[in-house]
Amino acid sequence: MKSNRLKTIVAVLVITTLLLTACATEVSEPEAAAEGSENFVFGLLMVGAYNDKGWSQANYDGGLYIEENVPGTEMVYIDKVNTSDRPGTTPAQLAEELLAKGAQAIIFSSDDMKDSAREFAAAHPDIVVIQTSGDGAWEDGKDFQDLPNLSNVMGRMEFGKEIAGCAAALSSTTGKIAYLGPLINEETRRLAASAYLGAQYCWENVAEKDPADLQFEVKWIGFWFNIPGVTSDPTQVADDFINRDFDVVISGIDTTEALTEAKKFSDEGSTVFAIPYDFEGACAAADDVCLGVPYFNWGPSYAAVIAATKDGNFEPSWEFVAPDWTDINNKDTSAVGFVKGAALTEENSAKLDDFIAALAGGLDLWTGPLNLQDGSAFLADGEVATDLQVWYLPQLLEGMVGLSTPAE
Repeated sequence: MKSNRLKTIVAVLVITTLLLTACATEVSEPEAAAEGSENFVFGLLMVGAYNDKGWSQANYDGGLYIEENVPGTEMVYIDKVNTSDRPGTTPAQLAEELLAKGAQAIIFSSDDMKDSAREFAAAHPDIVVIQTSGDGAWEDGKDFQDLPNLSNVMGRMEFGKEIAGCAAALSSTTGKIAYLGPLINEETRRLAASAYLGAQYCWENVAEKDPADLQFEVKWIGFWFNIPGVTSDPTQVADDFINRDFDVVISGIDTTEALTEAKKFSDEGSTVFAIPYDFEGACAAADDVCLGVPYFNWGPSYAAVIAATKDGNFEPSWEFVAPDWTDINNKDTSAVGFVKGAALTEENSAKLDDFIAALAGGLDLWTGPLNLQDGSAFLADGEVATDLQVWYLPQLLEGMVGLSTPAE
């Protein structure tokens, strides 16, 4: 009897373990059900977790938008596409797995994936490849490749970061604004610089404070999110900023450490705020210290390319998409939005609205005179930066403290 009972218990435990394992892996791997699907199947590769409350979740939500708005479509995906979570594999290799699951178009949703996206597109000319944040399809870009099945899309987050910088400057009492950066590349330089330009403009022209009293410092952790033993710990970097009287931390990474650390210090009696990044719902992690969040809305742009592909009308393109200034938070029209946080005062909220209206009316902060960090001229007096100049910003701007290139 005891032997039979023991066998029964073991069998139940084995079955339970198998079920739990299946549930645990379902969120990270493409669903096998897509094989043989009658729908138009598209694949999505994400650099982080699909539910990271940041960049990857915004892209995942973009995939859900496609399913909801382009009839007859179905998504398969792989998340955590990075060398730490998936050592020894490349995005191009993982795209082959999505192809095996029936994908007829694949979204490589990170700047880190641009080499793999081009490699895969060249190897599979019959599969449409959408690469987020890249420049492979930009005829004027320095990395242009004439691939008839490749498109790039990127929201003009420069505007979102300018709005974030303005909110930071209006809320800071110390005049010390921190920027928690990921790795250093052209994208991250121009976004950090945009936050600085927004902060500088609103500090001087809206808050009417002395330009000499504004400090803007950038520290980079080395990747889009924390990898223990590889990157700097964003929690410690944020803590260091706050301990040095930086009272607003703007995040450029995919996760919410800036916000959670600001909350910790606030609970201990400090007046400190944070601005997360990427994902519309990020403030929920600590809304009482959140000034707002600039976020991406990938759905409309992704849906347009997938719909064209499904209908046989795909054409390669490079899209650098501005907000819909009539309503930057319109889910069907605006590539970039900004949601205000509970920590933004009513007075500063109204001032921020005026700043957003000025941007909508043509205010361009990328106008000279502007110098690069080393003092060399970037834009002459009155010169407005071109897309090429903004996209390929070679250094941080004069007035910003922090590295412009990775340390040797």
